[in-house]
Amino acid sequence: MSENGMMEKDEIFSKVLRAGRRTYFFDVRATKADDYYLTITESKKFTNADGSFHYKKHKIYLYKEDFEGFTEILSEMTNYIVEEKGEEVISERHQKDFKKEYEEAEVETAGETSPKKFTDISFDDI
Repeated sequence: MSENGMMEKDEIFSKVLRAGRRTYFFDVRATKADDYYLTITESKKFTNADGSFHYKKHKIYLYKEDFEGFTEILSEMTNYIVEEKGEEVISERHQKDFKKEYEEAEVETAGETSPKKFTDISFDDI
């Protein structure tokens, strides 16, 4: 039984995408009327303080009548991201020296005189 108390039918066709701490499961399932739909499950591994771990799961149910719109919007959004930011992954997690670069920039600017703040106005100038 699933979390919502409904019985889920066996998967008809499945694929898995492992991506670091996340795993994505794509499963084709059958409705009671024997029509097919897709479930996409994101499973993310978390480590507890004692070293044990647990998973959090999020699931999307996608039915045939929504495939076209879903596919169009997913394609549009992924294309936008790649066009705007390129395919290179830019993040603290994927760039070992990301924090270091950020901290170095802070150190470099710390020695400079800071620009006048709005509240640093002298009323003698008015």
